[in-house]
Amino acid sequence: MGKPVAVNPIVGCGRCAYCSRGDRNLCPDRFLVGVAVPGGFATVVAVAERCLVELPAAMDMRLGALVEPLANGVHALRSVAPDGVDNAVVIGAGTIGLACMQAALLHGSGSVDVVELHAARRDHARRLGAHRTYASGSEVKPGVDLVIDAVGSSATRLLAVQLLSPAGTAVFIGLHEDETALPWHRIVRGNHTIKGVFGYSDSDFRQALDWLGSGRAGIGTMGEVLPLEDGPAAFATLAKGPVDDIKVFLGA
Repeated sequence: MGKPVAVNPIVGCGRCAYCSRGDRNLCPDRFLVGVAVPGGFATVVAVAERCLVELPAAMDMRLGALVEPLANGVHALRSVAPDGVDNAVVIGAGTIGLACMQAALLHGSGSVDVVELHAARRDHARRLGAHRTYASGSEVKPGVDLVIDAVGSSATRLLAVQLLSPAGTAVFIGLHEDETALPWHRIVRGNHTIKGVFGYSDSDFRQALDWLGSGRAGIGTMGEVLPLEDGPAAFATLAKGPVDDIKVFLGA
């Protein structure tokens, strides 16, 4: 009682083969607290004990709120390049894009560049370790081993494929558009791998917590914690377009 925790919001059935090995993100009956089940922004919410991971006592609670997004980046890299790659590009420098960028660096990639339209977010990516940042994908030289699309539009998915080296891998983690036409002759002849990733395993979640707790990963300059009643206004601002803040924190 009274201990700070991070919530893994993916709730699996707890019985299938996926849940048994810690891959609740693959459970056919999974649901997400705060999405399929309301209460993600409530002052108090009941969550299954198996979804809780205790935070270090001295850890900033804002960092605790970053365990979940960083776990997405951990899962993306573990899925395709657990030992890193020579060069990687991440498209989009929002919370998930920055998580993927840091995961690529921490997994040992030689260089990790970022494509991001918004200047303030490019600056943020550089502060967190990006080797180079670009305002447009047209500025990036093709021949990239690993491209992670953290946006999910048709344009960014196509860009990811266009930037690949022979036998390169494109990871789709962004979920903006449901359907995208891709140049499949190019993909087949280039021996490319197209990989979709969703969520994270229990192990990915613990790895993200370890990186945040040890200071190896973070979000740089973290925003202030807004009162819960300011949530609608904060979301309205985010919906209007890119803003300088990377993450909005809401508190009681």
